[in-house]
This record gives sequence, C-alpha cells and structure tokens, in this order.
Amino acid sequence: MTYEDLVPVIRRLAIEAGAKIMEIYNSDDFDVKVKSDESPVTAADEAADALISAGLRAAFPDVMLVTEEQAESHQERGDTFLIVDPLDGTKEFIHRRGDFTVNIALVENGVPTRGVVYAPARERMFFTLADGTAVEETGAFDPDTIGDTRPIRVADSDNSALMVVASKSHRDQATDDYINKYNVRDMKSAGSSLKFCLVATGEADLYPRVGRTMEWDTAAGHAVLAGAGGKVVRFDDHSPLVYGKEGYANPFFIAYAPAVELKEA
Repeated sequence: MTYEDLVPVIRRLAIEAGAKIMEIYNSDDFDVKVKSDESPVTAADEAADALISAGLRAAFPDVMLVTEEQAESHQERGDTFLIVDPLDGTKEFIHRRGDFTVNIALVENGVPTRGVVYAPARERMFFTLADGTAVEETGAFDPDTIGDTRPIRVADSDNSALMVVASKSHRDQATDDYINKYNVRDMKSAGSSLKFCLVATGEADLYPRVGRTMEWDTAAGHAVLAGAGGKVVRFDDHSPLVYGKEGYANPFFIAYAPAVELKEA
C-alpha cells in the first residue's frame, strides 16, 4: 500500500459513506439503539461502517482494520492499521445538529499519518494528500475525482487573544477551568472531529479535551491537524498522543497550533 493508493480510496469511501448517512439523516425518522457502553448507535452508523469496512478490506486486505462499530476489531493490535469512526458525533446526528463526521485514518508506529474528515451536512471535507500535507476540498465532492482544494495551515496564534474550540456535547467544568488559564478572545462550539479541523484551518488556536475519547474519534482529525502544522499532546504531561494503545482509549489531550504557549494541567 502506498500513500498514492490510499488517499483516493479513503476520500471516496468517506464521500460514499456520507451520502448514505445523509439519506438516513434526511428521512422522517430513524431508530436509535444503545450499545453495551451506553453510547447511541443508529442505522447510519451501521450502514456507513459496512460500506467503509468492505471498501478498505477490498482495497487493502493485508492492512489491519479497527472500526468503532465492530467490537471484534478492537482485540487486534499492530504497528500499522487503518482506523475508522463511520459516524463521529452520533449525538449531533440524532439531534440533527449537523456537526457529525466520517473519519478514516492510517496509523503507522503510533502516529496518524494520513486521514480524511468529511462533514456531509456541513459540506466540508479535509484530508491529507499523499505527501502528508493537509487540504480542504470544496465543490461537488465527486467520489472519483478530487475537486478544488486549498492548502490549510494552523494560525500564527496571538497568545493575548486566542480562539478556543470546545465540544458541544461534552463541555464540563474541568474544561472551562483549563480554558480559563488562557487569554481567550472568543470561543466556538463544534461537534465531533471538526474541532481538530478548525484548529488545522486557523479558525481556532486551541482544542482541549478533558473527557473520554477513543482512538477512532481522534485519529483522522489528528492526521489532518498534523498535516497543517498542528500538534496533539497528552493533557497531563504534554507528551505526544500516541495510537495503538490497549483498548484504543485515549487519555485527556490538547490539540493546538504550535505558537500557543501551553499551560500546565
């Protein structure tokens, strides 16, 4: 598998999964079930997962696949793997708030190196090119042809006036206490992995996450942010956030533009 082979496939699968998700999103009603960890799952999660998993296994049969919706895939461990959240932001989807994404990433030696984040309801798509740099695509989102793209880059942040992005569904006092350590010009809320992408485009400087996430929630956004010059570190000691951990659970973390002067937890 080369990056030149990988990027068009994950981009196409994200768009196709997004179309399937939007069919269900725009329907009159859809069922919501509860998984064993008490998180919600819908027909859209399951349909997108089936489409992406089949596509990745057909294209890259020798690469390990980890996906949120297939618990058996969580038992595998390896240095190189594809990791998928077919519908990140299920709560945003259920409440028809639009801030949900399709996330597909490649992890190599603990680092997300390539990825795509597609927000079909917002008509925004971010991905890494074969060389690892990050772009935002605009246009019709043709599955087979990459449209107009623009390179994205993190902000040259002004530490006296930072823009902070935080979760819509998981905001808490601990998050606010940490944000209050900074000189904040303004704040915006966003759902799902869009928060990484807002830092990647320079629309925000800092995204702290003081709460539970899994690697499939973050890997694609992490890859896009890294491709735009950003960083993701652990909340506790500011060491790099790594992947392939047992159980695929993340510690608290901070995603940021490197010009931001990080505060201690």
